[in-house]
Amino acid sequence: MHVIADICIVPMGVGASVSTYVTAAYGILAEAGLNARLHAYGTNVEGPYEDVMAALRRCHEALHDAGAPRLSTTIRLGTRVDKPQTMADKIRAVDEAAL
Repeated sequence: MHVIADICIVPMGVGASVSTYVTAAYGILAEAGLNARLHAYGTNVEGPYEDVMAALRRCHEALHDAGAPRLSTTIRLGTRVDKPQTMADKIRAVDEAAL
């Protein structure tokens, strides 16, 4: 099953800047072959459900290994079985409606 996810992982106990952790997590998503797009407060990811969840687990493991004692993660998931849909499809539909 294909999933589109909005993921926000917040490392806690590491100070004010978290860009090093964001960069590490984004790299893991890319290495997993997932379509990932950063935005101001998280990352949109799409791919096979099992692959997205496995990559998210690897993100948690890597960020803990990198020194984050605590992580708070928010996830929103969307799946469809009536038709294939990508992140680009969703954005295009809104762009076209706004014209």
